[in-house]
Amino acid sequence: MTSLTDYVLNLTSLYQDAAALPPPAPANTDLSPPRTDAPTALIFSPHPDDECITGTLPLRLRRELGWRVVNVAVTQGSNRARQAGRWQELTDACAFLGWETIQTAPGGLEGITPKTRDANPIAWAAAVAVIRDILLRFRPAAVFLPHAKDWNGTHIGTHLLVLDALRADGPDFSCRLVYTEFWSAMDNPNLLVESTPEQTAALVTALALHTGEVARNPYHLRLPAWMIDNVRRGAELVGGQGGAAPSFLFGTLYRLEHWTGNAAEPALPAGRFLPAGPDALRDLFVP
Repeated sequence: MTSLTDYVLNLTSLYQDAAALPPPAPANTDLSPPRTDAPTALIFSPHPDDECITGTLPLRLRRELGWRVVNVAVTQGSNRARQAGRWQELTDACAFLGWETIQTAPGGLEGITPKTRDANPIAWAAAVAVIRDILLRFRPAAVFLPHAKDWNGTHIGTHLLVLDALRADGPDFSCRLVYTEFWSAMDNPNLLVESTPEQTAALVTALALHTGEVARNPYHLRLPAWMIDNVRRGAELVGGQGGAAPSFLFGTLYRLEHWTGNAAEPALPAGRFLPAGPDALRDLFVP
């Protein structure tokens, strides 16, 4: 490579070559099962595939600290003809990453949107009860959920649903809340979490196992570019305006808060970069 033109042309060629690859074969992780007393992280994913797109921090908790990670399939999409297929894709993707996955209901919950919350309180209360039961069952140390303005109606609905379930759980339960972003950027992330090339490749491969979704939009091929751009944004949104970018290439942005049993409260006095390695995680995620 002798010029920046070569850089762009090589990126283009790599993308085109990757687009021609066949789907990966499902495979289980070679990780050892988590300890029976390991802390649990619950990922409340609005749709199958969201767990991979926002999965850098859960993957690192699993691999670097030995946490148990359980993906909660809040919905399985609105296309009923695809719900069984999406469930199979999801279980394959999570097995590849060493995560468990559970359904909220056969085919997933439906109508998880702000409109349902406002217009159909009976249906909404039933959905809240489902999520509350899952929280009571797992007593997670960390809960991942979309942030409040993540554009897509089901993403915003999932945010509201999980918070309503936490409020219903009573004042005795506390945990870390980790807000994720995909469709719309957060205004105030406070964590920029590195994903090593190997971890990024694992997320790309797992996302590719959502074969029906990536056939219509190759999310997996675009994920590394999005994660590179997260480092650009996070350098200043998390590190401070005018700050230098960290040296790592791939990253994911989150907002960490603490659920007190009644409300979410700030968990950090300032933004943090979490480079690769367990030491970066221990301060925030070792109970």
